[in-house]
Amino acid sequence: MENYEAFNELWVKLFRDVMDIEQQVIITQEFKDITNNDMHVIDAIGIEDPKNMSAIARELSVTVGTLTIAMNSLVKKGYVIRSRGSEDRRVVYISLSDKGKVAYQHHKNFHRAMVESIMESLDENERKALMKALTKLDHWFRGQQKN
Repeated sequence: MENYEAFNELWVKLFRDVMDIEQQVIITQEFKDITNNDMHVIDAIGIEDPKNMSAIARELSVTVGTLTIAMNSLVKKGYVIRSRGSEDRRVVYISLSDKGKVAYQHHKNFHRAMVESIMESLDENERKALMKALTKLDHWFRGQQKN
């Protein structure tokens, strides 16, 4: 593979940079009591209908046990609300508090600005090529999860 080293170096750098920059931009003074990982949990909960823990864990590709640890912290900090199901009291539903919804929107705004900035710098052919490459990469990663 002709450009393996350059591609690998760029890929690793981009992955680290996205994580580092997101941490710097997302975790502002207003949200200093949560981590970047917490922000991704908040994003997975979303602002639509409440979700159960299994659905959120599946979306994040973590176990319910791992998610419970993060959830306990977010409930304690006031970002998340737990409620029991009305039909089956054993089922616990998770939703965002008003504070959690503000954090959710803050995270969404960062991603929107990032994507719009990238898209504006590309012409139509470059956008199509990037989308095709990212879709192939996504399929490869999803295939790895099954192994």
